[in-house]
Amino acid sequence: MKYYRFFCAFAFFLLSGVPGAVHGSAQNDSSSAALQVYDLRCQSRESPVGIGEAHPAFGWKIAATGRGVMQTAYQVTVASSLQKLSAAPDLWNSGKVTSGKNTFIRYDGKPLTSAKKYYWQVKVWVDNGTQRSCAAHAGFSTGLLNKNDWQEARWIGYERLADSMKVYPGVPGKADELGDKAKKRNVIPCFRKTFSVKKTVQQAYVFVCGLGQYVLLMNGKRIDSSFLNPAWSDYTKRCYYNGYDVTSAVKQGANVIGAIVGNGFLYITRERYHKLAIAAGYPMLRAVLVIRYSDGSIRKITTDASWKTAPSAITYSSVYGGEDFDARKIQPGWSAPGFDDKGWKPPVTEPGPGGAMKAQQSLPVRVNQVFKPVRIDSSRKNIREYDFGQNTSGIIRLSASGPRGYRIRIIPSELVNADNTPDQQATGHPYYWEYTLKGKGMETWQPLFSYYGFRYAGIEVFDPTGKQVNTDAVRIDSLTSLHTQNGAPRVGSFSCSDTLFNQIFRLIRWGIRNNMSNVATDCPHREKLGWLEETHLMGNSIQYNYDILSFYTKIAADMRDAQLPGGLVPDIAPEYVVFQDGFRDSPEWGSAGVLIPWYVYQWYGDREILQKNYAMMKRYVAYLDRKSDHHLLAYGLGDWYDLGPKGPGVSQLTPLGVTATAFYYYDSKVLSRIATVLHDIPAARHYAALADTIRKAFNAKYFNPVTKVYATGSQTAYAIPLYFGLAPAKDRKAILANLADSIKGNNYALTAGDIGFRYLVQSLEAGGYNQLIYRMNNRDDVPGYGYQLRKGATALTESWQALRSVSNDHMMLGHLMEWLYSGLGGIRQQKGSVGYKRILIAPQLVSGIDQVAVTYHSINGPIAVRWERTTDGKARLHVEIPANTTAKVRLPAKNRHLVKENGKTLSEGDGIREIASKNGHVVIGTGSGSYDFSFQLKEPQREIK
Repeated sequence: MKYYRFFCAFAFFLLSGVPGAVHGSAQNDSSSAALQVYDLRCQSRESPVGIGEAHPAFGWKIAATGRGVMQTAYQVTVASSLQKLSAAPDLWNSGKVTSGKNTFIRYDGKPLTSAKKYYWQVKVWVDNGTQRSCAAHAGFSTGLLNKNDWQEARWIGYERLADSMKVYPGVPGKADELGDKAKKRNVIPCFRKTFSVKKTVQQAYVFVCGLGQYVLLMNGKRIDSSFLNPAWSDYTKRCYYNGYDVTSAVKQGANVIGAIVGNGFLYITRERYHKLAIAAGYPMLRAVLVIRYSDGSIRKITTDASWKTAPSAITYSSVYGGEDFDARKIQPGWSAPGFDDKGWKPPVTEPGPGGAMKAQQSLPVRVNQVFKPVRIDSSRKNIREYDFGQNTSGIIRLSASGPRGYRIRIIPSELVNADNTPDQQATGHPYYWEYTLKGKGMETWQPLFSYYGFRYAGIEVFDPTGKQVNTDAVRIDSLTSLHTQNGAPRVGSFSCSDTLFNQIFRLIRWGIRNNMSNVATDCPHREKLGWLEETHLMGNSIQYNYDILSFYTKIAADMRDAQLPGGLVPDIAPEYVVFQDGFRDSPEWGSAGVLIPWYVYQWYGDREILQKNYAMMKRYVAYLDRKSDHHLLAYGLGDWYDLGPKGPGVSQLTPLGVTATAFYYYDSKVLSRIATVLHDIPAARHYAALADTIRKAFNAKYFNPVTKVYATGSQTAYAIPLYFGLAPAKDRKAILANLADSIKGNNYALTAGDIGFRYLVQSLEAGGYNQLIYRMNNRDDVPGYGYQLRKGATALTESWQALRSVSNDHMMLGHLMEWLYSGLGGIRQQKGSVGYKRILIAPQLVSGIDQVAVTYHSINGPIAVRWERTTDGKARLHVEIPANTTAKVRLPAKNRHLVKENGKTLSEGDGIREIASKNGHVVIGTGSGSYDFSFQLKEPQREIK
């Protein structure tokens, strides 16, 4: 019955939000009723609109009953219509290709046309003893593929920022030295264009970039429900545009296309809270509407001086300070036909910020979840406090009524003061949203361009003179919290029999969710910047939970754009503001420029990300080489926020040179591997030799060969050399034992910080100390995950101590998440595998946990693991391996001859390819399919070996 419940839950998981349901249509041979090709992707997205690639990449997954199902061949066809796709594809026919490849298949047909819909089909052949085939189809639409497609579209704005008043990149802090720059509160404009349609429309697509952020409307209705479009970028290098299919929105007769454009990171004033001040320009819009008529003719409508513009009802907008909306300024029907726009003016045209127009591939931010208040405190007349029960990144939705001109101020916060009022001291203050009532019935509003991290929201009310009045002067019908998050699909789940570890999973996952925006932020309130160390340190933890292929591909582009001519990859990307010292140049942060492309290649098998970023990686390693002194580095932030005698900040327990030089080594080592993948053999040899030289210098400086201690003997000082491969092979066992002994000597408390903790966990797991990992984290009496939960945290906090003085919503320090999947769940890849083609299932059955269930929907399909202890020292393990992959299952079994699969001995089992005993484990090779093992456990793991 337990397994039945697991299967039901797993099936529900697949069909409720995880990419897995069949898209398009499928045609199966009569012998293949249980075979499907599904989850068809073009440029890693389902039925995308506005792709910017002239040679897009296709991918798919295969679902099949039975075991050992492998794709033997595929055929991809592309056509300009569904009819031609099924009859005679007119653009591309790959022919039958003998290959098991099912991802990143590049289009190689006739040139594609901009702003047009296409259809593609894949047919696959599989074999697990019987040849079968299956086909499915899907569609995609191109964006503006040629640079001259944008030639007629001008950047338009309500007003132009004088060159003498521009500030880019931004200036941190109060920026008082800027004088009058970035001080003016600018107009948040509306734009509209009327056009008439008299012929039958076959297809209509609009491509739009509104900087900093925009919302798009047509004939009075919003075109989509995304938030904070387009994706953030260095606007001097690239400006992302979004594509929308508006075929059904375009009507016969009069039509109107409209937009509201906010500041985003284009213009940040020094009013209210501001992490930085920036003035790259006032809000501006650039758009192209392409209409294809049924008679074959094409019409383009582009942004130019013929459009009209006026101030919107948004009177203030700042990504850091909040947003104000005056409902009295609404012009009803302004984005619909029939509106009298005589009071509107022609826009100004300008050259724009200078960046190239690029189709946005990363998924947009969306409202993900809605929270109603769990408690409302109305005990004070001047402020009403709402508790939503969960610390989230997002906005509010207000429904209220009251006298005209009364202002409702909503003050979000992570924490509350002793008197239950909002506490923004650690998260950037003052920040608030403010709505001015028009005074007609119930009014509903939510901000468009500014979000915050909050669990609580306080409401204050002001009369038209600005005097604060009692909150009962207006009626608050409802206030809800809207969680906003990058649209990357969820692909993982975890649960176990230990309540605390389930809570830890949720705590970390909320930290991840709240910091997946248009970049991987460090917090959703005071910073909102793309601090890069989190991208690689938390990368595995995030990819087990979300499909981040397009998200991380975009982050790699941000780093390419941010790289300085000398090779430095700064700590944040996009580099909207230039920080100083280690906050701009710390090797543990900049190394993301090398590690992110490599990790994405490993997770998904995308070789192109290595090619596109290869030059950046080489320039960065050359930069580190020039900065080194006899191949040693000793600068930066080090093991940020480790637990030492002082308050959190720059590394306290581990010398800066340990982490800085270790990353210099690891970057060189990884770059050698990348060069090998790209067949650049001379470079591979060069970087391998460089890494060896750094390793020798590092060990000469920091390793005591007698005591087997690295540097200060901190957890990080031990763990990083072990994980990176700096430690001499003959001494690894002793170094690992020293690390374990040091943890025991510190009463099993953790001390490693942002940089070191991931490598601490991974080194202990690789060394077989999983019971020690469990003991270190199965507590709430010292700073750590349980401690944060005991202090009331609902999202991962910035400090192990959950200090009030720093953020209480970060994803750094969330590295235990990776172990929940790879350690307890045991889902990993075999050495040398990419894209989860060769899977390793090696669950760690630690004492104290009796049951674990983990799912991960890889780029090749769903992987599921469930294990549970039974009686008399026995255990059961259920494994699901997707079609077109193979796996090795490593069991902590006492005797291979006592292992059974589905009641049979391993030698009798169907789909069992090999059996071996290795390092005290039974290793079983399998193909795809569902497997149920039962076995006698070997002796339990010891905490200290």
